[in-house]
Amino acid sequence: MPAEVDVAIIGAGVVGLAIAAELSRQQKGVCVIEKNRTFGLETSSRNSEVIHAGIYYPEDSLKARFCIEGNRLLYELCQKYEIAHRRLGKIIVATDEDEISKLEELYRQGLSNGVNDLRLLSQKEVKGLEPNVEATAGMLSPSTGIIDSHSLMRTFYGLAKEQGTDFVFNTEVIGIEKTGDKYNVGIQDREGTSSFITDILINSAGLNSDTIARLAGIDIDRTGYRLHYCKGEYFSLNSPDGAPVSRLVYPLPELAGKGIHVTLNLDGQVRLGPSTRYINEPDYKVDDAQKEAFYQSVKKFLPQLRIEDLQSDFAGTRPKLQGSGEDFRDFVITEEAAKGLPGLINLIGIESPGLTASPAIARYVVEIIRRLR
Repeated sequence: MPAEVDVAIIGAGVVGLAIAAELSRQQKGVCVIEKNRTFGLETSSRNSEVIHAGIYYPEDSLKARFCIEGNRLLYELCQKYEIAHRRLGKIIVATDEDEISKLEELYRQGLSNGVNDLRLLSQKEVKGLEPNVEATAGMLSPSTGIIDSHSLMRTFYGLAKEQGTDFVFNTEVIGIEKTGDKYNVGIQDREGTSSFITDILINSAGLNSDTIARLAGIDIDRTGYRLHYCKGEYFSLNSPDGAPVSRLVYPLPELAGKGIHVTLNLDGQVRLGPSTRYINEPDYKVDDAQKEAFYQSVKKFLPQLRIEDLQSDFAGTRPKLQGSGEDFRDFVITEEAAKGLPGLINLIGIESPGLTASPAIARYVVEIIRRLR
C-alpha cells in the first residue's frame, strides 16, 4: 500500500471499478481499497444483471439520468470490449383492468425521462410477443437487456490496472481523519493496522458506505445517510418444457422494488425475483419457504408456472436509503465541502439501477474531481 496517493476509492464493486477505470484514463495515483479478497463480491454480483432503460424513476433524478446515460454507455462498452450481453427487451404487464391506468402512468413517466422507444401493447399484442404470458395490457421496452456483470467488472478492473490503478484487497478502512487539505485513512489488513494519506477520498463502499461516512465524522442520521438493508431472493425455473418466455417480463413496480419478475440469463436460464424484505444485516441465504409467495406472484401473468419447477437460487442485499414503506430516495453522490470535508466524495444508496448507471456515475464523479483541481 503506497504511503500517499492522489485519489483513494473505497470499494471495488461495479461503481468503484467504473470510477477507477474512468479516472485512471486521465490521471495517475489512483488506489482502490477493498475489504474482500477480490472485486464485486457483494451487491454487484448478486442481482438480476439487467440493463435497465430508465423508466421507473422520477424525472431529473440521478437514478433516471444516470440509468438512461448508462444504458447507452453499457451497450457501447459491450460492443467495444466484447462483453457478453443481449438486448432482449422487456414487457411490463397489467394483469387486470385496474392496473391499466398505472401502466399508462408508467409509460408517461418513461417518456418524460427520455426513454423514447417505449410502446404500449394490447392484450393481443402481448400474446403475440409472449404466447405464455396472460396480461390485460403491456408495455414494451426494447432497450432493456441483460449483461454478464462479472465480465463487465473484469473489463473495468483490467482497464484500471492497465492505466496504473493500484488495487489493495483484504483491507478494511477503520478510520478517516481530516489532516489539513488531505485525509489520513486508517486501514487494517492481515499484517495489522496502518494508514495512508490521500488528497481525494471516494466512498463507494456499497453496503458499508454509511459506515464510511460515519468514520469521516458525518452524522448519518441527521443527514439521512443511514442505509436500510433490503434482501432480494431469487428462484430458478427448471421446467422440462424449457423457457416459457423470450424476453424479460415484469409486473408493475412495488413501492420498494420492481416486483418479482421473470428474467433470463445469457445461458437461457429463467429466474424469478427478486423479492423485497427489509432485514437487519446483509444475508445471502435463500429461504425456501418463500417459494409459495414467488409462485403466487408470478402465476398471475404466467399461469403455466408449476411450483415444483422452482428451485432456490441465490440472494442479494440492496443498500437502500428509504426504509420500509417510505417514499423514493435518490442516489447520494456528493462532494462534502459543505460539511467541512472538501475532497470527500460520498456515494450512498447505490442500489438499482446502479449496475446500468455505473459508467455514467463514473463520468459524473470524475467531473466532480476535475472541478476540485
